[in-house]
Order: sequence, then structure tokens, then C-alpha cells
Amino acid sequence: MERTEILVSDGMLTDATLQARHLLECGPAEQLTWSEIATALRPFFGPLPEVQPTEAAVLPAIGDPETLLTLTPDGNRLRLTFIGPPAGVGECLRLRADLRELSQLRHVMARTPTPIWQTDSTRQVVWGNASFDDLCARAELPDRSTQPLDILPDDSEDIHVSRASAGKPGDGSQSWYEVQSYRVPEGRLHFAQNIDAVIHAEAAQRNFLQTLTRIFAHLPIALAVFDKDLRLVLFNPALLDLTTLPAEFLSGRPNLLSFFDMLREKQMMPEPKNYRSWRDKLSEVIAAASSDLYVETWNLPSGLTYKITGRPHPDGGVAFLFEDISAEISLTRRFRQEIEVTQAVLDCLDDAVAVFSQLGVLSFCNDPYRQLWDNDPDSSIAEIGIAEATRDWQARCRPSPIWAELRDFTLTLGDRAGWDAELQTLDGQRLLCRAEPLSGGATLIRFSPCLCPAKIPAEV
Repeated sequence: MERTEILVSDGMLTDATLQARHLLECGPAEQLTWSEIATALRPFFGPLPEVQPTEAAVLPAIGDPETLLTLTPDGNRLRLTFIGPPAGVGECLRLRADLRELSQLRHVMARTPTPIWQTDSTRQVVWGNASFDDLCARAELPDRSTQPLDILPDDSEDIHVSRASAGKPGDGSQSWYEVQSYRVPEGRLHFAQNIDAVIHAEAAQRNFLQTLTRIFAHLPIALAVFDKDLRLVLFNPALLDLTTLPAEFLSGRPNLLSFFDMLREKQMMPEPKNYRSWRDKLSEVIAAASSDLYVETWNLPSGLTYKITGRPHPDGGVAFLFEDISAEISLTRRFRQEIEVTQAVLDCLDDAVAVFSQLGVLSFCNDPYRQLWDNDPDSSIAEIGIAEATRDWQARCRPSPIWAELRDFTLTLGDRAGWDAELQTLDGQRLLCRAEPLSGGATLIRFSPCLCPAKIPAEV
């Protein structure tokens, strides 16, 4: 069997057998310093002196006491002799297969884009792949003995997952990694995965949520969002104002049932006739809100009116919007009341009155108008325009040239002056037709009994 020896002179490799060069991983003509030789042998025999030894010694291999390294100094020369038990044929074949696999694994580790490294029990780096070296360079470390990422797994943890960054945040070189640390017999094995895209997405999401929060904070409509478990996960300040619910209660993430119970207790919802059956009906409310079909108007005992709208929320949740429409309802009621009063006043008039819009559509009329022309426009589904109205009037009157003038007057957009004309119905009733402009381009047409005496033809 070939001997395994190394000869060192004045701290430099001067000669080595083929097996020794395999152990040192150097070529036939490559020159190594004693420091490089000690570094190459340290994984097998432990720490060696930093300078060329001058005293003889015998060092056992780590984990294999039958394999020995003999140091034999001779002046400025040092001979290193490796002695071990002979290997059998099977062991040699197995070793060659392992070496092929080791070579393949080294190629894989060298080309893995993920930084991988191992630390000992003192947290010092003892091995790392090429990506780990790149990470150390990005962190501007003087050597690879120090970890580039600040991770401190607990000694009691077999697996530790943490996030850390390398580089400086100010110059744009900062990168974020998620590090998974596994306990191994020699220390810990670490795998770092770049998560810059995740960090940027989370930052964008936070900014988006902050923007939404600012918008929701100024939104007059109260918002209550429940997750798929029907627990409150999001609300805005308007919900506190409109419902008078305590902030502590809302921050405690109540479920939907507790939320409506508290609304009932605060008298911020109509009191149902049978509250137990209404609670059972909540499932129907949730289903309607999830289908975007839930809209209700609550008339509260305080006189306020709320519009409640249910909307589906992602991941099976549901959102409720509370809108105070008291002013709108009050305005609508006042407007309706004014219309009713106006209609009552017109109905009390003796004259038949009809009002047409700027587009010539009949807006409203009074009871004398309905009785005069025997026509109720409210019973018609289609809109009645000035053309249809004058056609109806013309059919019930004797021939007159004013119908075309009425149509033109009603549809004219410029300045107009009121005028009147006399009509006679087919049954002999004499009417005074008065056309007057109103604001907004509308037109008032009034039919009143003609009280002036009829013209008597002169005798011949």
C-alpha cells in the first residue's frame, strides 16, 4: 500500500505522496504554506499549531483513534506521516462510490442559489456554500467565520424559523431572508431563503391598509367587517358614532350575534316583535348579506333612520354598512308634504290647471282638469306629452288655431310671454285658455270658464 507522507521545509510544502495530495486537495506541483496545510488537516485531526511544529507529536484522528498523524521534526524540516488500519476491498469500493456522490453534492451545493451554512456549538461558522460566501460579501464581513444574519435560535429548539436582513437599508443593498435553523449533532444547519418580494408585498399591504384606514376614518358611513367565523375584524370610527357601542366591546372582536345583541341593548335597532325568532332569522340575514341582497331601513326609537346594507366579504366573511339617512328621509318627507299641499291647493281651484316640464311632459294637474277633460293622467303608465294632451283637447273642442301655438309655446326654450285665447267645447261650454311660462322652462296651462258675454251677430 502506498505510503501517505508530507514533507515541509521552512513552513512550505516541499514534497507529498499522491494520497497526501488527495488529502490536501492540491495538485502535484502546487505549493502550500504550513497555515494552509494546518487548515486542510484541522477537520480530521483538530487544531494544529499556527507555525511549523518543532517538537514530535502523535495526533489521533477525530472519531477514529486507530488513524494517527505522526509529526517528526528534523531541524527546519518536518515530516508528517499518516498511519491507519488497511482498508478492505469492499470498503475501498464503497469509498469510491461515496466520493462520486460527494463530488456530485459539492457541485449541487456550489450552484445552489440559497445560502446554506453550518455553525458549531459556539455559533461559529464551520462550513458554507458559494451563496453563503456571496451573502457574507454583501454584508461586508471581513471573513466567513461570523454569521451575516442576526439569528439566535434557542438551544431547546430543534427547528427555529426567523427573519433577518443583510446589507444597509440606506443604500438599497438591504435584503431580507427567512432562515430555517435545524439542530444537527455538530451544531446547527441553516437555510436562508430570500423574501424581498414578500417583504415588499407586506409593506405595500400595510401602506394600502393605512390608506384605507385613513379613508375609513373620514368615511361618514359606518363599516363593520366580519370574517368567515363571523367575528368583527374591522370597523371605522363612524361605527362608534352611529351605534354608540363601546370601543372596548368592538375591539374585543365580538361575534355577529353579540354585535346585534348589543345594538338592541343600546336601542340602536328596531325592537323586533319576537326577538328570539329574529335571532334565528340572523342566518337568513347573513345569507342575504353574503349574496349582496340585504338592504333594510331601521326607524329607531330616537327618531333617527338608518340604512343597513350587507355585502359579501372575501374568504366567506360579510360586511355591514350603517348609513344615517335621517336628513334625507326628513327632506323627502318635507318635499312629499309640500307636493301634497301644492296638490291640495290646486285641487281647490275652480280652474283646470296642467303643468308641463321643459321637455313638454305633463308633470301634474288638478281635479278640475280631470273632470273637464274626463282624463286621469295618473292612471296612465306612459308619460303624457304636450302633443298627446293638445290632441285630446282638440278632439273635445270646436276648431281653433291655438293648438299648434300651445305646442310651440310649451317647447320653446327662450324668453316667453303669457297669452290667452278663447275656446268652445263640443257641448257649448266657453273656456278661456291661458298659457304662462314658469321657472326652469316649465309651462302652466289653465282653463277657466269664460264669463264675458258672447258676441251677437249684427242684424241685416
